[in-house]
Amino acid sequence: MTLDSLDLKILCLLQEDARQTCKQIGLKVHKSISTIYERIKRMEQDGIIRRYAAILDYNRMNRKLSAFTNIQLKDHSREGLYRFESTVSALDEVMECYHTSGHFDFILKVTVSDLQAYHNFLMEKIFSTGLIAHLESTFVMREAKMETALVL
Repeated sequence: MTLDSLDLKILCLLQEDARQTCKQIGLKVHKSISTIYERIKRMEQDGIIRRYAAILDYNRMNRKLSAFTNIQLKDHSREGLYRFESTVSALDEVMECYHTSGHFDFILKVTVSDLQAYHNFLMEKIFSTGLIAHLESTFVMREAKMETALVL
């Protein structure tokens, strides 16, 4: 699907506030409600808009510790990789999971309440899989920037 300038304007507005109505968006871009509705539905169906979400403050949700966990697996077979992916994707503490190139096979963004909770997470949920060859943790000291919107 090719996006035109109207599609890009709609996407920018939705990234600012996805709770805007088609009427509100239409007024801002000088188009009818039905035009906006049809464009949004098309972009949803085409997978350009994947989902809508509220962005929560981790600290206020008692997830005060964030860590990037770099993982190297013992088993690099397709089955081993998929097994690890499906296992960690089901864990509540794992906010993001990336299969990467380089020294590590995966990078996880993990959020927990504190260091003890992170230790428990590693011992009970990650190391217990028996899939880990090497693990390295990097803790977030301060979040300098976190964006969810793409510049269009």
